[in-house]
Amino acid sequence: MKLLCALGVLCGLLLPALALDREAFTFTKYDLDVRVEPEQQRLAVRGKIWLRNDSPSAQKSLALQISSTLGWRSVKIAGNPAEFTSHEYTSDIDHSGTLSEAVVTLAKEIPPGGTLEVEVGYEGTIPLSATRLTRIGVPEEKAKHSDWDQVSKSFTAVRGIGYVTWYPVATEAANLSEGDSVGETVGRWKARHTDAAMDVRFESSLVQEILFSGTTARAEAESKSANSRVVHISRLGRDVPTFVIGDYQKLAPKDGPSVYYLAGQEEAAKTYADAVPEIGMLIPVVGGDTKEVQILGLSDPHAASFVTEGMLLCPLKLPLTNEAMLSLAYAKARSMVSSPRAWIGEGLAHYAQVAFIENEAGRQAALDYLTAHATALVEDEKAFADRDRAGNWQAAHSLINAPDGLYLQTKAMYVWWMLQEMLGKLPSEALLNYHVADDKDAAYLQRLIEKTTHRDLEWFFDDWVYRDRGLPDFRIDSVYPREMVGGGYTITVTVENLGEAGAEVPVTLRIPSGDITKKLEVHGKSKASLRIATPSLPQEVVVNDGSVPESDVSNNSYKIEAR
Repeated sequence: MKLLCALGVLCGLLLPALALDREAFTFTKYDLDVRVEPEQQRLAVRGKIWLRNDSPSAQKSLALQISSTLGWRSVKIAGNPAEFTSHEYTSDIDHSGTLSEAVVTLAKEIPPGGTLEVEVGYEGTIPLSATRLTRIGVPEEKAKHSDWDQVSKSFTAVRGIGYVTWYPVATEAANLSEGDSVGETVGRWKARHTDAAMDVRFESSLVQEILFSGTTARAEAESKSANSRVVHISRLGRDVPTFVIGDYQKLAPKDGPSVYYLAGQEEAAKTYADAVPEIGMLIPVVGGDTKEVQILGLSDPHAASFVTEGMLLCPLKLPLTNEAMLSLAYAKARSMVSSPRAWIGEGLAHYAQVAFIENEAGRQAALDYLTAHATALVEDEKAFADRDRAGNWQAAHSLINAPDGLYLQTKAMYVWWMLQEMLGKLPSEALLNYHVADDKDAAYLQRLIEKTTHRDLEWFFDDWVYRDRGLPDFRIDSVYPREMVGGGYTITVTVENLGEAGAEVPVTLRIPSGDITKKLEVHGKSKASLRIATPSLPQEVVVNDGSVPESDVSNNSYKIEAR
């Protein structure tokens, strides 16, 4: 009987947690006062947050999450202390692998669409922590170069959601051991908070440079004193709010980015500043809202680079590696793209990396880079298809609806690569005519591209952007060589696409005198043919050179027997 009573009490305690919808509320605005004390690794925050119930149900509880190394001091609603319980919540959206979650009991239910103003106070330390990585087997030294966030006397750099939850958020748990769970959770958060705003007033106990993410189009900063900074971000969803405090010197070339460097990094800073302008030629401005990216040197020479809105944080060192150049290409493209749609912004930024590789090392190197990223995309597409065989995922997991994670970034990169392959070049004129204010429906950019290129691209956007139809699966269905009277051959090649997504794919005939390649548009679950004149009989016919992601590449070649 005692056991049954104990179980009853336990179930009673668990029911509220099980019923809690952590993602019911959208944070519409932050107004925070942040005090940083680097000597003690401390952070203290006081301020207000505004929320809106975007769920279909009335909400009686509210979840607020911060890093586990920070502690809740107060939560007030309408000026009165609110009832809340605080506990640890395991989630890898924070570098410590755990969140300090406050579950607030609301005095009255908040109906769908209802709003809430909450006053919060919390404080604690932000030490270097690689717990979430080491517990999945990453060596500690390597993990620290990835999760380098910390507040310290010598150097402070702290990224937001996905790294350190230094401002309140609310998400379901994410685990690094579960595929791209963290990326998808953070991407879902960013998508929900595209139009959220953040006002932050920073004050540091050290008189050092305080820098915050966001270009001048997204953030306005003004210094009241040498150790304070006021920042406004109008569209939080594009940003991972990041603050950096360090003993920086500034390099501000006339034509190039501002580079903030630490002692011993001056020569590298000049090299980085000189490298950026040429990268900007790879991609046109999107939305007419370009701002120069800021480059900030990290104190750890082996730290992983990181890009957020208007800011690249990286170790400034020589020589300039290919990895560093790819980070610069991505950061520069991000600063040139103004779009609330992740498939456009992230897709073009990752495309810029491929374009840079092609420009520096040739087409095959670019295709090798694409192929290296295809495996994860193939696995994701298969997992989505297995999860929902009815096909309901096609719209829900399309590029216009998918969260900004590895899946979206990889597939969007391919979409822009395939578009420039189909059109002969990136649709620069359409991108220059793109304006955020006019982007009111998903087909807006498609119409711009069709207008300037005079191509019907409805089928392509429907298969790759508006719906997730999986990936193509090309195979050579047949090859018919016909000898010509005057010499040479006409080769008729029929390609079958076993997948549901169509694409324009290269078909290559391998002959002793050199390859001949033509492009063929093959829609999903269909066949298409083309004829190619050759001076001699081909030895092999190959469909796809890696420019189109496929679910199966084992059936892409067809050997021709010598006569």
